[in-house]
Amino acid sequence: MSERPRLTVLSGPSGVGKSTVVAHMRKEHPDVWLSVSATTRTPRPGEQHGVHYFFVTDEEMDKLIANGELLEWAEFAGNRYGTPRAAVLERLEKGEPVLLEIDLQGARQVRESMTDARLVFLAPPSWEELVRRLTGRGTESPEVIERRLEAARTELAAEPEFDVTLVNTSVEDVARELLALMDVV
Repeated sequence: MSERPRLTVLSGPSGVGKSTVVAHMRKEHPDVWLSVSATTRTPRPGEQHGVHYFFVTDEEMDKLIANGELLEWAEFAGNRYGTPRAAVLERLEKGEPVLLEIDLQGARQVRESMTDARLVFLAPPSWEELVRRLTGRGTESPEVIERRLEAARTELAAEPEFDVTLVNTSVEDVARELLALMDVV
C-alpha cells in the first residue's frame, strides 16, 4: 500500500494565471482532482454551479463555516470562498492526487489544519505583467481592480511562506512542473 498522496495547494496573486494553469493541467491529466470551492459571489458568464464553484447564499456559507465543513475559507473582494473538507479528505484517502487552487488566506489555513500539505506559490514573471493581466480581464470595475492590485502586493510578499515557487512564464511549463511535484507524471 503506497502512502497517501499529499494535498497540493496552488496559490498566488489574483491574475497570475492559476485557473489557466490548472485548466491546462487537467486537460492533460484529468485524473488530478481539483476541489470545487463554495462561494457567495455571483457566477461569471459561462460558470456552472458544481463545476466551477458551488454558488451559495450568505446564510448557507455561514452554516458551512459554523459546522466546520470547510477546510479553509476566506473573504476576498467582498465575497466569501471556501473548500468543502469532506470531499478533499475522501479523495486523498482513495489515493488520488488532490489540488486546491486557493488564495493566500486559504493556503495559510490549510497549512494549519493539514501540516503535510505542499504549498506551491505561482508567481508572475513581473509586476508589470500581473498588472496587465488584472486590468486586461475587462470584467471588473476600476475599484475592484484596485482592490485586486492591493491584495496582489500583499500576496506577493507572502511567497517565502510557501514550499515551492513556480514562475508563470509558460502555462505548459508550469503545468508540467506542478504535475511533477504531485508525482502524477
